[in-house]
Amino acid sequence: MSRYAANTSVSVAKSKGEIEDLLQRYGASQFVSGWDGDTAVVGFVFNDRHIRFDIALPSRSDKEFTRTETGRVRSDKQAHAAWEQANRARWRALLLVIKAKLEAVECGISTIELEFMAWTVVPGTNRTIAEFIEPQMAKAIETGRPPQLLLGPGNV
Repeated sequence: MSRYAANTSVSVAKSKGEIEDLLQRYGASQFVSGWDGDTAVVGFVFNDRHIRFDIALPSRSDKEFTRTETGRVRSDKQAHAAWEQANRARWRALLLVIKAKLEAVECGISTIELEFMAWTVVPGTNRTIAEFIEPQMAKAIETGRPPQLLLGPGNV
């Protein structure tokens, strides 16, 4: 399967800048981006909602980068170039996702709340709604029983 933007030459910095510009155009009141190890973070405030995307970045040691499609070992320079390409593609995809969500809101297909619900940070915590709900949904699917309270007092 072909990945979106697999051959992009647009730098990660340019994609981050485009995300920031896009959020400003659509009315976000704050923006931040950064990284920690193999995780990048993009956060912004929209309609008093703190939204945070945690993006898993590819690991430099993945065989996808250290070996060719035929299994031959890549040089350090080749491996680094392949890893950088994957990062550029990941950031282009994030830009596409955010742009599509904002456009869906702009033309009335959806709402900010629905489009960004999973990535909305629950007030008083540092966790997103998805971080609260995902484990409970996995258990509900496994057992066939719905969770009693998705965000009950014991979960915050």
